[in-house]
Amino acid sequence: MTTVRPATSVEPSTATDAWWLDLTDDGPAGQQALSRLHELLLRASRRQVWRLRESLPGAGPAEIGDLAQQAADDALVAVLRQLGSFEGRSRFTTWAYKFGVLHAGVAVRRQAWRSREVPLPDSLPLVDTSPSPAAVSEGAQLARAVQDAISTDLTPHQRRVVLALVVEEIPIDVLAERLGSSRNALYKALHDARQRLRRVLAERGYLETPPTRSTS
Repeated sequence: MTTVRPATSVEPSTATDAWWLDLTDDGPAGQQALSRLHELLLRASRRQVWRLRESLPGAGPAEIGDLAQQAADDALVAVLRQLGSFEGRSRFTTWAYKFGVLHAGVAVRRQAWRSREVPLPDSLPLVDTSPSPAAVSEGAQLARAVQDAISTDLTPHQRRVVLALVVEEIPIDVLAERLGSSRNALYKALHDARQRLRRVLAERGYLETPPTRSTS
């Protein structure tokens, strides 16, 4: 188990849960609190990894156990780093448990994609525009417009992120790891790309122009 001392940016008087005081203690009480916290996170990660086990075909109990252990270790570090943000709006154990669930999900997705190629295409496959009923034809035209906008109006990085996350359905934490980026950076790139695509498609008549916000 990794031992990391928590940050102490929040005064003890603002924390209502005894967990906070124990985890910021440098003595035996602190060590015991770390052990209890790790046990809590391990229970959370084991439960989540087991729930997601279908994403890991062929994985045996040992591999699943190792993933849960790694996730709990990572979650412990994350909890201690974020300890100062705990505001006491819920039970500390409820707040911390979510870290175990989150990191277990990340661990499973990474493991599931570890031996898979992560395609980073620069263009969409060609859209079939063969004759079809009116509704299908209209959809094909819109699809072609989207393809053209992605190819010509996005930056290379935005295009790569959109195609990887939306078309190839690569998990965002897997893509962040492969690109040496972060989830937040990829979320921003995806958001900016979607905004640009909406604006371009509206300008070209494929979408309604969004109403202008009043500043009065």
